[in-house]
Amino acid sequence: MKKIRQIQFHAGSQEELLPDFGMDFPYIASRAELDQYPDHFVPWHWHKAVELFYVESGEVEYNLPSEKICFPAGSGGLLNSNILHASRGISLINENVEFCHIFDASLISGGRGSRIEGKYVLPLITVPQAEMIALYPGNPVHQEILKMIRNAFDISEKEFGFEIHLRAVLSEIWIRIFQQAVPLLAQPPKLRKNNDKIKDLMIYVHQHYSEKLVISQLASAVFLSERECFRIFQECLHMTPMQYLQYYRVERALNEMQLTDKNVTEIALDAGFSAPEYFTRVFKKQKGIAPGQYLSQLRARK
Repeated sequence: MKKIRQIQFHAGSQEELLPDFGMDFPYIASRAELDQYPDHFVPWHWHKAVELFYVESGEVEYNLPSEKICFPAGSGGLLNSNILHASRGISLINENVEFCHIFDASLISGGRGSRIEGKYVLPLITVPQAEMIALYPGNPVHQEILKMIRNAFDISEKEFGFEIHLRAVLSEIWIRIFQQAVPLLAQPPKLRKNNDKIKDLMIYVHQHYSEKLVISQLASAVFLSERECFRIFQECLHMTPMQYLQYYRVERALNEMQLTDKNVTEIALDAGFSAPEYFTRVFKKQKGIAPGQYLSQLRARK
């Protein structure tokens, strides 16, 4: 199982870059140590792969554009394909750790156009009302599924037939979740019309965050009015476009602090801040600590 202590992204977008994820066997198992992330927070992102997760200890809060869902230790769920989300470890007592099976749905369905894909995969991954399927141990059926999710992490890669064994277990988990989701799939679909628009807006910010960026430029780049741009950011991320730009610049600065030996001034300018003093104000407002102090503490721990 791969330990994950920071998130990586594909260049120019916020789609997560999954290390060691190969299409010859599109699967990785990860141990996400949320307390190792800045503010115990995994930034907004998405990935085409499906995520089956189990909270090993602590408590994890998943943020979706439509809602927040809390998962205490022993619970878990299925996060669907291409769903914009962020997560945070919120326990102050126990270490916040979750285990994740992350895999392309083709691992279950086999070839494109297969009967399995048509009957059991596409109906689940293409409906907006199934963004997240939460599983809690207080429900006996959920408890059995959660046990299977957790036990699947114990399948050794060194075991003969590992890939076939794992695929069989994930398929059994999938069909059980599918059965639980049948009533949900029968409901009128939610409208998720802003899902692609917010991703386009975020991608533009990620490509141009180091430049002088104004709302009119951002909105026109994705063929929206400024008013519509504001509305979509508020509806999906609960912040204004400029607040998101500042948030993302700080996230890029945090990434540089972890990966480089640059000083605060260099990091501020690289992240798109016009002056170190302005960077300090924004950083302290978001993180509750001055960037120089944060950087000193970070490098003292290395």
